[in-house]
Amino acid sequence: MTDTLLAVRNLSVTYPGDDGDVRAVRNVSFTLGRERLGIVGESGSGKSTTGRAIMGLVGQPGRIEADELRLGDTDLRGLSERGFRKLRGQRIAMVLQDPKYSLDPVMSVGQQIAETHRSHLRSTSRDARRAALEMLQAVHIRDPERVYALYPHQVSGGMGQRIMIAMMLIPEPDLLICDEPTSALDVTVQIQVLSIIEDLVARPIANVTPNVTASRIPTSASSRPVVSAGNVTASRIRAEDTGCCRPSARCPGARSSGAGTCRSCRARWP
Repeated sequence: MTDTLLAVRNLSVTYPGDDGDVRAVRNVSFTLGRERLGIVGESGSGKSTTGRAIMGLVGQPGRIEADELRLGDTDLRGLSERGFRKLRGQRIAMVLQDPKYSLDPVMSVGQQIAETHRSHLRSTSRDARRAALEMLQAVHIRDPERVYALYPHQVSGGMGQRIMIAMMLIPEPDLLICDEPTSALDVTVQIQVLSIIEDLVARPIANVTPNVTASRIPTSASSRPVVSAGNVTASRIRAEDTGCCRPSARCPGARSSGAGTCRSCRARWP
């Protein structure tokens, strides 16, 4: 057994086009242990496609190629859909950008969380309900009993994203991919959701967070590769390189001198 949980080497994702192949991801490489990695890049740079390739969610006619794509001891290259279904949930999970497109509109949110627990952990209905209520409380939702019975259209965007986080974490996966989990939320709720993710993945779990700006990457991310046009253009950036909350910036969380963390956008700058 290796200490590296996820190994990605020369990952490429290609789609056929009218004028030839379009490479959405080009030779992306990184490794991940029990740590947090934030992928930064502009819209369309290939961040989400990288996460979906790891999850085995790139549909036809897309093609995934890699010199190495491994989760623990499992080679993900050429793994069948049945094989990926066994991995998703218990070993690897993904929080998508907008919960209203991910949650089932005809099931209560509590039933969906409980179903995830039953499916992956083979629990009883009573144990699954209790675990779902505990997870709702863990993501800072007040009155879990009431929220358990609500349907997706009855919850706010911020609450829906917390519900998605609860659903993805309840099977206790080894790897959690958060695909811009705050992009559809206002700034105040973004900070709350990032704080919840940091708190809940403080246990031994790996976390990959693709995002447009470094300020929306959890501050504890051990590395932040930059992706542009499908390529990794830098292996690591600092928050000041993004122009975010430098000491000279007009930011209510920035300090005038010394090292610290911006309380407004959660970016770190030395």
